[in-house]
Amino acid sequence: MQSICVYCGSSPGTDAAFLAEAKRAGRIIAEQGLTLVYGGGRVGLMGEVADAALAAGGRVVGVMPADLVSQEIAHAGLSDLIVVESMHERKWKMAELGDAFLSLPGGPGTFEEFIEQWTWALLGFHAKPCGFVNVNGYWDPWRATVQQMVDKGFVAQQYGDMLIYEPSPEAVIERFRAYVPPPPKWGVAPVEQRY
Repeated sequence: MQSICVYCGSSPGTDAAFLAEAKRAGRIIAEQGLTLVYGGGRVGLMGEVADAALAAGGRVVGVMPADLVSQEIAHAGLSDLIVVESMHERKWKMAELGDAFLSLPGGPGTFEEFIEQWTWALLGFHAKPCGFVNVNGYWDPWRATVQQMVDKGFVAQQYGDMLIYEPSPEAVIERFRAYVPPPPKWGVAPVEQRY
């Protein structure tokens, strides 16, 4: 594992622990010699995770659509800022660059981008781990929703169990390193980089 793709809010949220864990995630990723891949923003949790990684000497790669860059929310101090044409291209590029997918608290964009990676993983389009930093139980309702999907027959238990939930970024990254993917849903071999 050489890089971790982080999804998180472009707002700071209402709990100071969200900011604290974003800073810790960025620092730990850098200290472990991993590249941080993220959405490229300078605001909210996005800005905090990037700033913390940069302050710890890490490499930080942002990926942002041109229309958001033009609105001046792009982080100006990154190791690399990749400007793309659309949100779809952004998601593909982040998926290509990341070896694992970590979600901090965030809103619909955070959720949608992360859940797409889980979907691709269970279909076998990649075999990369997906995990949540479950700060103060933020992702508990989603975890319950996944279990309902399992209980109601829409997701096999092994695919619900693919998702990692830990209270700290350190614990998520440790589990990433030990991750073994289940067989893909349709029984085909995993196809790396197939987006």
